[in-house]
Amino acid sequence: MKIGFVSLGCSKNLVDSEKIMGMLKEGSHEMVSDPAQAEAIIINTCGFINPAKEEAISTIFKMAEYKKYNCKKLIVVGCLAQRYKEALIEDIPEIDAVISIREYPHIHEILGQLLDGHDLVSYAKAERLVSSKPWTAYLKIAEGCSNHCTYCAIPLIRGDNVTFPMEQLIEEAKQLAARGVKELVLIAQDTTKYGVDLYGKRSLLPLLQKLHEIEGFHWIRILYMYPDEIDDELIEGMAKLPKVLPYFDIPMQHANHRMLTAMNRRGTKEDVLKLIKKIRETFEEPTLRTTFIVGFPGETDEEFEELKQFVKDVHWDRMGSFTYSPEEDTPAFDMDGAIDEEIKNQRLDELMQLQQEVSFANQQKMIGKTLEVLVEDQDGLRGVYRGRSVHDAPDEVDGVVLFTSERAINFGEFVKVKITEAMTHDLKGVEVC
Repeated sequence: MKIGFVSLGCSKNLVDSEKIMGMLKEGSHEMVSDPAQAEAIIINTCGFINPAKEEAISTIFKMAEYKKYNCKKLIVVGCLAQRYKEALIEDIPEIDAVISIREYPHIHEILGQLLDGHDLVSYAKAERLVSSKPWTAYLKIAEGCSNHCTYCAIPLIRGDNVTFPMEQLIEEAKQLAARGVKELVLIAQDTTKYGVDLYGKRSLLPLLQKLHEIEGFHWIRILYMYPDEIDDELIEGMAKLPKVLPYFDIPMQHANHRMLTAMNRRGTKEDVLKLIKKIRETFEEPTLRTTFIVGFPGETDEEFEELKQFVKDVHWDRMGSFTYSPEEDTPAFDMDGAIDEEIKNQRLDELMQLQQEVSFANQQKMIGKTLEVLVEDQDGLRGVYRGRSVHDAPDEVDGVVLFTSERAINFGEFVKVKITEAMTHDLKGVEVC
């Protein structure tokens, strides 16, 4: 059958989508990009926060329109399917099947019967159909989360942290390298907790050491590193692995101790300042990224000001911020002290404006430096190339490097770029030999 696939949400969800698509391709189904051509459409949904739920519902209704034409089956999988399976079945009759995440061990049987009556290769054994740029791929090293932050629905949706065996990950990584992947990006809800459940201790460093030995990878990047799990052994071990980038994505969520306690976040602002000092002493040019939540129940003006001061003190290279989104069945949902939406948005604007100033100052320091850049695109009219440096994660999480060159460059190639101009998020430069 011709199958259209829509993947929503985070990179972790994308890996799930790639496994399902790989499973379908191995079953002789054809993946099509135009939903008008699809005989079946599968939507992998996100259900993390309200805007993601709204996007998922909107996409379901949009794809349901194709049932008037060629589409015979509309199938919903993923986080929204896990959390609201019965409601989706009851409220949207256009949906032919809802498959929850907990059913993935049997998804080959379910989809096989829905599509053509034949079983597919199992989800666990399927080889991923990498849908991102061919030189970059994500490696999901664990599922679920055991941190149980009071605002977060992930444990409700995906359960507690479950580490994937190291041998399985190494084999998957070797397959990706053999297919031309040059940048491997490690992801999980908490990458620094890798191995605790399976091996009885934090095992991210041993995993990195084994991945580092695989030929083909040029960059290995780690996302979602919780601050209290980053110890000296990990930092010093990373410094000995040239392929592993000193890119530290450390979701803080707040700086005030009372707020962190209310969020059930471990560690303190002071702990993080010591950690950052250690990172900056160990690496010449590390990248420090974080995320914050503003407007959490009970957040006072003084606590928000403390957060702003923390941003000034650290001078984060990259920062994302979000207003608190109340999620049913989480502890924070019933907390007193709800913040007015107008105040939430005002605080968000203030924090992002502050970070823009910090970011611009940081970016100015890059002028005159030469960066290694992974080339990903080109503006055909202007002849300007677009790529990412070691400081930029994929999928527009961070900025880009725009540069000119006197030669034709292949996408997926690494080049040296001398920076000549800096903006708030992006850099401009010229290729140098």
